[in-house]
Amino acid sequence: MSGHSKWATIKRKKGAADAKRGQLFSKLSRAIIVAAKEGGADPDANAALSAAIQKARDNSMPKDNIDRAIQRGAGSGDGEAYEAMLYEGYGPGGVAVLLSILTDNKNRTAADVRHIFTKHGGSLGTPGTVAWQFDRKGVLVIEAEGVDEDAIMEAAVEGGAEDVQLDGSAWQITTDPSDLMAVREAVEGAGFTAASADLTMIPQNTVALEEGDARKVLRLIDALEDCDDVQDVYANFDISEEMLEAVAG
Repeated sequence: MSGHSKWATIKRKKGAADAKRGQLFSKLSRAIIVAAKEGGADPDANAALSAAIQKARDNSMPKDNIDRAIQRGAGSGDGEAYEAMLYEGYGPGGVAVLLSILTDNKNRTAADVRHIFTKHGGSLGTPGTVAWQFDRKGVLVIEAEGVDEDAIMEAAVEGGAEDVQLDGSAWQITTDPSDLMAVREAVEGAGFTAASADLTMIPQNTVALEEGDARKVLRLIDALEDCDDVQDVYANFDISEEMLEAVAG
């Protein structure tokens, strides 16, 4: 087992406290628009779009909003032209930070992100600075309580999963990006419920942080996630669930 999908657990637990963010639907819409624009409006033939739609559904986004976003991406609706980019940098404690960006104004986004990094003790890097330390994967999170290990392993492997591991209070199922939805269907068809299912960037190695640096890194990540143009944040640090609960408040 790789042991490097800890970020899925960190994001899930942070998300419970960060649900207040009002721009969630806007970011979900942007992801759908760009996926439909780049790969077509048919989710059956576009894994990125399928994953973006499912994530929107998981977050209770209305069907009309999802349909409008697909139409805009397919070119049948009006709206801004978003460009997908990756920004890279370092946070406190030497943590590598990778940002998924969707923007209609690159100059504004670069200035905003650079300011956030500087304010929170980090630094924005040049392309290629940290991206090589991450692998693009699909990750499903299944709450571990009441879940039989053999049953979840069998369902995930039969569905085509690459890796299954228990991480604290949740099972992490890692897939090839194109197999994410097929594995989710197999797992849920076997009677399990996915707490989340995302296309994500998994760090190849992680940095262990003391409490002080962990607080600084989480403040940096919170500020980046509050930036409208930042779609998602990935980082290569690892802390215990107990420390996360202590410092994320």
